[in-house]
Amino acid sequence: MAIPLEDNFDDIIGKAQRGLGISDIQLAEKSGASVDAIRTVRDGKFDRAVLDQIAPALQLDRDALAELAQEKWRPNEIRIDGLTQFNTAYDDMMVNAYLVWDPASKEAVAFDSGADCSAMLKHSQESGLTIKLILLTHAHPDHVADLDRLAHTTGAPVYLSSRENARGARAIEEGRAFTVGKLEIESRLTWGHSPGGMTFVVRGLARPVAIVGDSLFAGSMGGGNVSYEDAVRNNLEKILTLPNETILGPGHGPMTTVGEEKRHNPFFAR
Repeated sequence: MAIPLEDNFDDIIGKAQRGLGISDIQLAEKSGASVDAIRTVRDGKFDRAVLDQIAPALQLDRDALAELAQEKWRPNEIRIDGLTQFNTAYDDMMVNAYLVWDPASKEAVAFDSGADCSAMLKHSQESGLTIKLILLTHAHPDHVADLDRLAHTTGAPVYLSSRENARGARAIEEGRAFTVGKLEIESRLTWGHSPGGMTFVVRGLARPVAIVGDSLFAGSMGGGNVSYEDAVRNNLEKILTLPNETILGPGHGPMTTVGEEKRHNPFFAR
């Protein structure tokens, strides 16, 4: 069953409006749309004319926003040897974790634990994988809910940005490199949603893979809880500068690619 997009078009409008600190009245003044019309689309009622008015004021691409509102796009399904996504329930939300491995050596890296690492552990056992390393995109509870069990079962060391804390995790800085089998992993600081959000760029499979956590979603991005400006900038400079074929593994929603997001994500399509 396909994983749904994390955000609807109204979620995107709300994130941009909150991130930019623009009130309904200010948005009405900037866009020419009425306050009532703004609230109506933010409540999920599609109106192309209103979207066209408010998108520029929110620094969103109007065509990409309308495309999502009409459910005309979702990323193509991604399958590649050496990468598996695990989607587990945390309260009323779904959260992702990932295994990436060298197909030759069967040495693997776990990225986050998600709400429940059972499926990850089962997959690694059935596939003959050895989890050598656990890398955390950030320490929000939904992403590390089952970290203790994952670390205890595998015995693998856990690493997390020095800007955040999780029990048993060792601190790393941007630029830290890891090698697992023939995989080369680069750490990029893509903070903004959280204080130390990390993107891990993996090279050594048929296509490059970037595990981006909540920095970027298919067709959207994480809320700029710490700094919206820096969240947007880091996505542009450190994720969307990767090759178009790079597979992106977000913390919520389906996998996507750099090329897809440059064409279809309202925050970044231009």
